[in-house]
Amino acid sequence: MKLVLLTIGLLALGFAGIAIKIWAKKDGKFEGTCASQNPHLNKTGEPCGFCGKLPEDCENK
Repeated sequence: MKLVLLTIGLLALGFAGIAIKIWAKKDGKFEGTCASQNPHLNKTGEPCGFCGKLPEDCENK
């Protein structure tokens, strides 16, 4: 039972942290979430699978 309560508490803390980050950011947007911006994930310069932008077209560098 302690493990279940600890797990629920940690999940709640994680969700609260994300909610605070969204609340504190301008327009509630995360910056730099395109995978095409991460050189470790996109070594070949392919466009983002979500928004379709190339790495050089992203506004958050």
